[in-house]
Amino acid sequence: MSAGDCIFCRIVAGEIPARKVFEDAVCMAFLDVAPLAPGHCLVVPKGHFGSFDQMPADIAGAMLSRLPMLGKAVQSATGSTGFNVLLNNGKVAGQEVMHVHVHVIPRKEGDGLGYRWHPQSLDDATADSLRSRIADGLDG
Repeated sequence: MSAGDCIFCRIVAGEIPARKVFEDAVCMAFLDVAPLAPGHCLVVPKGHFGSFDQMPADIAGAMLSRLPMLGKAVQSATGSTGFNVLLNNGKVAGQEVMHVHVHVIPRKEGDGLGYRWHPQSLDDATADSLRSRIADGLDG
């Protein structure tokens, strides 16, 4: 997908309207058009990056540094007592728009959002092998 075909790039460029709550030189935050809860926001980098692992570390860090401020504002505006930060990276992980975006989802007791979280266990040999392969694959 090119930046010209990307809905989030078009929102950043002002070609498509959005209910913007924050913008700076690095990123923009706006209300999700299909929220999981009232106040659910998306935070997108202004540059087009299809997946989080394609973002330069400085841009990723700058964008993520805005999340505490945005989360606090979302909580205050919605009366929620917590919030989830969610980043789906890749189609298999549920990413629908191939432009990095972070969800800030306000949460209240009994809101029914829940998770499909099914913890597993690993034997020591498998865990040691994974640890080694991940550590060896780091770029720095």
